[in-house]
Amino acid sequence: MTARIHKPSFFLAALLGLLGIVGISGSFLLDDPVSRWIQDANEGHWSHNPAAEFLSKFGDWPELMLAGLVGYLLARRFRNVRWQRILISAMIASTLAGMTVNISRLTTGRTRPRAVAEQGWYGPKHGDQWLIGEADFNSFPSGHTATAFGFAGVLLFACADFGLIAVALASAIALSRILLGAHHPSDVVAAALISLLVAWVVWFQLGQRGRIDGLVRGSVP
Repeated sequence: MTARIHKPSFFLAALLGLLGIVGISGSFLLDDPVSRWIQDANEGHWSHNPAAEFLSKFGDWPELMLAGLVGYLLARRFRNVRWQRILISAMIASTLAGMTVNISRLTTGRTRPRAVAEQGWYGPKHGDQWLIGEADFNSFPSGHTATAFGFAGVLLFACADFGLIAVALASAIALSRILLGAHHPSDVVAAALISLLVAWVVWFQLGQRGRIDGLVRGSVP
């Protein structure tokens, strides 16, 4: 029997994909104006805001995994199946989102805003120098933003009340990276949209359908 495509879902997915492409493309227009605005507001320097530095330092993948693990263990202790599924899915999505953007981040050779080198896209190798792993040339997309939005995205799709708070925190992490000159606005927009897609797939294909229940303790509804 030939599989039937549900047209509304197909068109919705196509529309969201188109909006994502437009959003990422449009975000490049913000890069130069935002960089100038931040430096003008800080007398020619990047921000040294303590809150931004804190979020940038502790808003990365290891800290997200620790928070997710603690939450998962608490949910497991109280045999809360739903939250075990949500938090396992969030950790998976965060990890996959980070891995996905890192493939681009490590090979495009885009300079960070605060880099001393001339701004541009240098690719994985410039002249005789390999740029993979060179932090100043690994800007696009943002790894911090990807892992944060991958985690927050699952919470948003699974439980909107908590998810909106998580998305707000992920947005604050992304903003901190821009203020510190670590990323361009287009870096964080691209990472956020890619990660929300990853989170959507992980939650609706794995978590909600119970395909990770080998890691869940309690009475599965």
